[in-house]
This record gives sequence, structure tokens and C-alpha cells, in this order.
Amino acid sequence: MKNYDMKEKLVRIQEVIDAGPFHDDWQSLSGYEVPKWYSRLRFGIFIHYGLFSVPAYDSEWYPRMMYVRGSKAYQHHIETYGAHTSFGLKDFIPMFRAEKFDADRWMEIFRKAGAQYVVSVAEHHDGFQMYESELSSWNAKDMGPGKDIIGLLKKSADAHGMIFGVSSHRIEHYFFLGGGREFDSDIKGEFPRGDLYWPSEKGPADFDAIDGECSPSEEFMQDWLVRTCEVIDRFRPAILYFDWWIQRVELRPYLQKLTAYYYNRAAQWGRQVVINYKHDAYPFGIAVPDVERGQLAAQKPYRWQSDTAMCFNSWCHTVDNRYKEAKDILCDLIDINSKNGTMLLNIGPREDGTFTSEETQILSGIGAWLEKNGEAVFRSEPYRIFGEGPTDIVEGGFQDANVKAFTSSDFRFFAGNGCIYAIALRASADGSYLIRSFAKKQGGLNAGIREITCLSEEKPAAYDHRQDGLRICCGAGGEYPVAFRIRLL
Repeated sequence: MKNYDMKEKLVRIQEVIDAGPFHDDWQSLSGYEVPKWYSRLRFGIFIHYGLFSVPAYDSEWYPRMMYVRGSKAYQHHIETYGAHTSFGLKDFIPMFRAEKFDADRWMEIFRKAGAQYVVSVAEHHDGFQMYESELSSWNAKDMGPGKDIIGLLKKSADAHGMIFGVSSHRIEHYFFLGGGREFDSDIKGEFPRGDLYWPSEKGPADFDAIDGECSPSEEFMQDWLVRTCEVIDRFRPAILYFDWWIQRVELRPYLQKLTAYYYNRAAQWGRQVVINYKHDAYPFGIAVPDVERGQLAAQKPYRWQSDTAMCFNSWCHTVDNRYKEAKDILCDLIDINSKNGTMLLNIGPREDGTFTSEETQILSGIGAWLEKNGEAVFRSEPYRIFGEGPTDIVEGGFQDANVKAFTSSDFRFFAGNGCIYAIALRASADGSYLIRSFAKKQGGLNAGIREITCLSEEKPAAYDHRQDGLRICCGAGGEYPVAFRIRLL
């Protein structure tokens, strides 16, 4: 069991805060600006890989739900692995081998899919670190795979020219395994700081509450700060993603310290970095907001991110995953991009480090479309209006179960390279498209048009610029979006 001097770590963290341009208060941190490189991002890959990949059942919350009596994961655990007294979460570790894990192969697949950045979960709610750590032995280098998974991914991302980020879900560990204390299990008694089962407190009735029951202890919040700073120093991530629960009011002083530490360390590295957050964990403007499994209904003047999964039911690999279709993910990607957002799309590898055929097919479908049409979104900026069409977008998180029935009258717009790009989110049955926002009248598109090209075919398309709109005829069909480059005089 590893241990460390908490006081010494906290002193060192404060020294970095005191010496840098950012102080640990919101007023100072309001001087942060979103870097230009982040404004160019359109598409990234999120990775949920960890102990939950071993049982591959229910969801990435299996480590919690296996200790919640009456849940299907609880029953499955008993039927499959036996009583919780003889087989608990820790007993999955020797089964986690990652024998086929190949960081370079992963990056090659992501790059071919058109992804520009990768964010991997460094520590999920279950408390098992996916990187070598001096703070706890419960990590993938010292146990299980015997590999510094995050370190290997970082090295490969750098080699492939991809931006690398990490995700921390550590704060939720405070209560995540608490159910194991409510019956006879291997989570009994007191555990020292750094143990996988520390502290395993009873969880709140309302996970989204900012205060009230289940207040994290001072020691746990200090440990959270030290652990997160270790991740920052080890991997120098360009992006630091936080899941929910950092919105707790008790954590505010530590969140300010963490943010100042990260921004000051980035200044020492000569780099600019980004924090992603949910809800109102940060005062607006200090970091980049994220919408989980959803998007925004209108274009925004600020950068934002949507994170979503390839599956409807889980962020990790399970035997019962229900996969989305590549064409629907692409439509969401285009919609998000047109509103000044970027999409972080999750993949959940199997325990051995391989991807399912469904995951590779989704990435292949996205990559094939972007290879021909990526100019419209990757080498452009959102247009002055995001688009038009009859299909409404419900704003907010956890909306992705409602697959949108986009039509050939739903368009999203971009501009760049002296051109306007219009993308029909569904192909027209007869090859005809009418863009009403580009009508030849005041408030429409009054510029002269030199040529319109259907990007997937890379050949000129017939068009008629009229008072009721811009009509385009193009032979491209199928189920995927159709992108047009409108080159102006």
C-alpha cells in the first residue's frame, strides 16, 4: 500500500499557484481565454476503458450497481461470480489483462475516422487508476494489465499528431461503492486513504444537488486535488475533462486551486489548455461547458462541447450494447459544429483492448464521409446562421435516445475559403434541394455564385438562384448527409 505526505503535496501545489499568473479565486481565473487551437476542433474520441470492461454487463456503473441490492447488476454478480464476500470489485483486477491493447492501432483507427483529439478516462468513479501513480497501488501499472494505459495513449497521440486530454471522475468515488456497506460484502470496516474501497460513503438521493447530504470530507477533497494535479504533471494534457459532482459547493475552494494550478502549469509549459465541465460547476467563461448526450438548439458565440456515446445504453463495452448508426452520429456532429460546438464521441473497448465490429464500422462510416466532405466542417467556420429546416432540436443533455428524423430540407451552414457550405442532413430522393435561407433577396444570399459543387462527387451541380431560394440538383443519394460547396464570385 502506497502512502504520501498530504501536507507536503498541498504545499507544493500552493507554491505553483502563488508563483503563476492565475490565483485560486474566480476573479483571477476569469482572465482565462479559450485557445485558438480549441476553436478549430470539430471531432474527438472519448475512451471509457477500465475495470468495468471486465464484467461487460449493464454499464460502466457496474462497480456501483453490483453493490446495490435489487439491481440487475447485483443479481447478475451473484449468479456469475458468487457472493460479494468472496468476490468483490477488487477481484476483477487480475481478470483485467488488456493483452491486445495497442495504443498505436487505436490512434490509427481514430485518425482514419477523422478525429482530431482524444480524451481518455484516467480514473473513473470506481477509483481504479488507468495510469502509473505514486499515490495509490490500485492502478493499471501496478496491478491487472501491468501497463500505464494513459501514458501509452499519450505517447501514441503525440506521435500521431493528435491532441490528447484526460478525464477525471475521481470526485464521485466518494460515494460510488457505498452500497457495499449496506449488506455483507467485502466493503466492510475502515480503509486507509489510497485504498480502492476508501471511503465508500453512502450516496446522495440527488446526484445533481450542489449541497446537502453526502458532503465530501476535507481529506477526500484534498486527495482529489492531489490526484488530479498528479495527472496534470504526468501527462500535461491539453484538455482536462470533468464529469458531474464537481459542482458541489464544498469543493469550490479546491476547484479554484486545481484550476489555477492547471492554468499556471500550462503557462510554465508555454501552452494553452482547456477544461471541460458540466452544469454550472464553473462561473461562465473560466472553462468550456459540456453537454452530455445532447446538444444546443441554437448557434452560440462561445465554444462548447457535446460528449456522447456510440451506444444508447452504456459508455463502456457490454455484451448487450445497442449501437447508434454512423449516419445519425454524423448528423449530430454536423449540427453541433454548425452551432460552434465540437463533438466528443465515446468508444468502449473490450477488456482485451480490442474494438467491436460495430464500433469499427461506425468509425469507418464517419471517416469515409469526412474524407470526401470534411472540407465543409473542418476547414470552415459556422456561418452567420446555423441552418434551416423542419426538424427541431431539443436542447439539453440526455436527449440522444430520441433519434432525429432529419429530412432533405434540413440544412446546416458553414463558411470559409471564400465559399459557403450547405449540408443537407438527409439525401433527397430526386436529387433536388431548396435552400430558402439563400434566396436572392434582402436578408438572403445576394452575392453572385460562381459554382456549386457536390463534395462527395467533386463535380459541379446544376443550380437556380431565385427569389424563393437556391435550388440545387445533384445526383448524390444514399442515407448520409450531402454537402455542397457554394463558391462565390
